[in-house]
Amino acid sequence: MDGRNKGMWRFREKLSYYEKVRRSLYELLRDSLERHLMKIALVDSFYNYQRNNVPYEFLTKTELKPRTRKMGKESELFNTFLVIFCEGTIPPEMKNYIRFFPENSVNKKNLEYLANFTLHKKFHLNIRYFDNPHFFDFIEKLLNVDYALLIQQDPTVKKKTRYCLTHFHVKIDWPIADAAEDLARYLRYIQHNLYENGDKEARILQNKLFEYYGCHYSVGGRRTAGLIAAQLLRRLDFISTVYVSSSESRSMYKYSERGVSKFYLVQIFEEQIEEIAQRENMGAERFKNQYLYPAEGFYIAIAEALYEHTVYSKPPKDGKLRRLKPAYTWLRLREEILHPRTNIFEARPINWS
Repeated sequence: MDGRNKGMWRFREKLSYYEKVRRSLYELLRDSLERHLMKIALVDSFYNYQRNNVPYEFLTKTELKPRTRKMGKESELFNTFLVIFCEGTIPPEMKNYIRFFPENSVNKKNLEYLANFTLHKKFHLNIRYFDNPHFFDFIEKLLNVDYALLIQQDPTVKKKTRYCLTHFHVKIDWPIADAAEDLARYLRYIQHNLYENGDKEARILQNKLFEYYGCHYSVGGRRTAGLIAAQLLRRLDFISTVYVSSSESRSMYKYSERGVSKFYLVQIFEEQIEEIAQRENMGAERFKNQYLYPAEGFYIAIAEALYEHTVYSKPPKDGKLRRLKPAYTWLRLREEILHPRTNIFEARPINWS
């Protein structure tokens, strides 16, 4: 695959009316999907630890820094997954890099090959569609299958926009060096290829790719696959969102047209509740009911760290080539917010940082 950006998504004001309708539908469905994935990745995982009498390790402030290196142990108690949700339909020429074929499309025959998966016995094609009431139950059953789930606009429906889970066991097979080259060329650190300024700079640019997506370059395979997919999907002329739930980081990463963010659990004690409630001009009971999940001796809540790219990880305004300065950070923490419980629809996120 050559390095030219053939697509790049468009802002809403540059869309046709029908594309605006599709964008609105996509964002609405993405919000719904995100709420479900937040609960599965974080809240459900926490209660898995509690049921098995295993201490849950909450994130420290240091771990929110993009370049922090922490190598933890994988746990089967944490719900891990990789989900790709596209506004449009991925073109066939990308199949060599995001590997979706008839052999891993979502149908009854292919699902029969999955061990410990019984839903196929009552499977019907409509359950794949986002508008089916059992869609999220179906998704949850498939989340622990290796590699990624792919949700995209149904390519077989021409007259209306309909989203469905088209493929499972989707492998991301784009080399890290190619992804780093693609990003470095976009940011004008290179003109032609990754190694044009030597092997050392090429290695640094590959490390910087991980930093651009909020990870240390030593992270495991699922997070690597997620950020590689996010970089690849930027080539298309529609928006996409990648969700990566990682046991090692005890968090869920989100890569979208808005940038990078990370969802994680925070621990809140009784003595903190009154202070937070007063700060947000609400009663303590309302804060508990709308934001907190009960635990043994404390509460938990879902927080999100929102990141922003620095001037060194944005294309230069003059478009000229520039020298790489490895010491300068490419991503910084902008703010932290606390989300309402996933079954509360009238409350807004509040400031947490």
